[in-house]
Amino acid sequence: MNTITKLVVYFMVSLALVTVQAQTKELDSIKYEKVNYKISLLEKDKNKVEEEERGILKLKISKINKQLDDKEITAEEAENLKKEAAKKAALNIENRIEIINKQIALLERNGYEAYQYKQTETGDDDGFVFRIGGSDDDTNESFIYFGEKSSDKPRKYDRRTTTDIVFAFGFNNTLIDGQDLEDSPYKLGGSGFIELGYAWKTRIFENTNFWRLKYGFSFQWNKLKLKDNNYLVNTDGDISLEEYRLDADKIKFRATNLVIPMHLEFGPSKKVDREDYFRYSTYKQLKIGIGGYAGLNIGSMQKIKYKEDGEREKEKQRDQFEVSEFVYGLSGYFALGDVALYVKYDLNPLFKNQVVDQNNISVGLRFDMD
Repeated sequence: MNTITKLVVYFMVSLALVTVQAQTKELDSIKYEKVNYKISLLEKDKNKVEEEERGILKLKISKINKQLDDKEITAEEAENLKKEAAKKAALNIENRIEIINKQIALLERNGYEAYQYKQTETGDDDGFVFRIGGSDDDTNESFIYFGEKSSDKPRKYDRRTTTDIVFAFGFNNTLIDGQDLEDSPYKLGGSGFIELGYAWKTRIFENTNFWRLKYGFSFQWNKLKLKDNNYLVNTDGDISLEEYRLDADKIKFRATNLVIPMHLEFGPSKKVDREDYFRYSTYKQLKIGIGGYAGLNIGSMQKIKYKEDGEREKEKQRDQFEVSEFVYGLSGYFALGDVALYVKYDLNPLFKNQVVDQNNISVGLRFDMD
């Protein structure tokens, strides 16, 4: 595993740990909100208690009046029974409300204190916090937040910027002047690309989420598998193809880029309204992105596998092929939900001094895990 790959793996592991921490904090927040929710239900129960007991009293008085009408009891007995029923209803209301008040006090004492204790123990009661991860609503969006931590910080009413992890893979090749892809010196099968990155998505207009700006950073690995036992040769800066001296098992070339992509994304979304906040969700919605990318090449390598004297050998040639240092191109995607058809095309030449002009092109699937 080369240095760049190790850095990428370290970055993704760190990002996953931050995400887990963020989700833990969100779960704590949800528990805190559940305490409030349970208390609000108990407050409503207090109002219901009086209504229920009065309803029961009304039925008892109606039954007593019927007994009086049927001459089963005297007027004096009816009056005493009504007073006894009223007294019992009043005591029931008092006792039931007292029980509910004790339940509320128990929740306030233990529910809030348990949450506040955990916040204090983990050092999250003040200072600043950096959070990346899933959102606190059911819109299936993710978010990024950097700011002052407050134990009573209200939920943000409107969040215009969300974040997600981008992963893409598929076929990779080059477009060469005057040649079809079938005539390419690189195999269609075996030549592929992988892209892994992080993106921010910002709603452009205040009152509609139809237009969004999506931007971030990505690592791109573009791999080419050479045909006909050919390999790349650097002759005084000129890059050309020659036949390898032995019958090679496999010859591959890979360019690794770090780019900043930017897309204008548009498509419908669902507005989710809540009592104290709202969100726009693009979950399972049609999404179209048009844009491009620019960045730097951070490495290249040609790998040749062959047998010599019955022994398997491997030759690696790193950064020897005058790859274009500055990379830029056009890209776009068409998605339904989280899966998209993805195309990207390098406007820069693959090599600085090419015997034959060629530009990298990739077609595949893109997953925006938002």
